[in-house]
Amino acid sequence: MRRSRIINRAILTLAMLTLLTGCIERRIKITTEPPGARVWFNDVELGASPVVTAFTFYGDYDVRVELDGYERISTFRKAKAPIHEWPGVDLVATALPTRIENEIHWHFELEPELESVLDAEQLERDMVERSDELRSMLDGE
Repeated sequence: MRRSRIINRAILTLAMLTLLTGCIERRIKITTEPPGARVWFNDVELGASPVVTAFTFYGDYDVRVELDGYERISTFRKAKAPIHEWPGVDLVATALPTRIENEIHWHFELEPELESVLDAEQLERDMVERSDELRSMLDGE
């Protein structure tokens, strides 16, 4: 009888500990200057910056940022795991009865398009000059 009571208490304690385990929230916040740019994260449109998205795995992600009148940014960024997400340590961190939040912040500075900065004549001169340079390089081969 006493042994079954101890076993029942142990099972109850384990069940309660299972219910009290914490959780880990992972988010990436993407901001731009100027704000309001459209943001794509691994080819999924997230919306206008600033934007926050949840993610599951640490590693490389493709990011694309576009805003009318500005040069498009198409790059990748690495989400690095904090120490509480390293293998082994993550088991302990997940078992703790607390909420762990990890937010990664990526910021992008958008540059105005050349068409909006240079006047039409200057832009045309520069384009003709670059095409002449390319033509002379090809002729030299």
